[in-house]
Amino acid sequence: MSTKRSGLFIGGLLVGSAIGAVTGLLMAPRTGKETRQILKKSADALPELAEDLSTSVQLQADRLSETALRNWDETLVRLKEAIAAGLEATQRERQTLSETEVEASPPLRPPVR
Repeated sequence: MSTKRSGLFIGGLLVGSAIGAVTGLLMAPRTGKETRQILKKSADALPELAEDLSTSVQLQADRLSETALRNWDETLVRLKEAIAAGLEATQRERQTLSETEVEASPPLRPPVR
């Protein structure tokens, strides 16, 4: 879960930085021409920013996928162990019950003549 949070944090940081930069440029005391030039440079940097964000998201998704697969494998191992233990307990209980039935049944008497 922490890798998901760190990925969201990084994505939010990048988006927030971009929004802050645009807002700062629009609010700065510059001429319209200077502001447009700066905005153009910022817009030219957006594809690289988007690629970085995409790479970051892909890395986080890969990590989450690996973690999910590892957890699934561990769960399957525990499930197999639990099933084996249940089968073993059932066999022991059957054996105990059959021994109890033999002990509880009356002894065989020879036929009366």
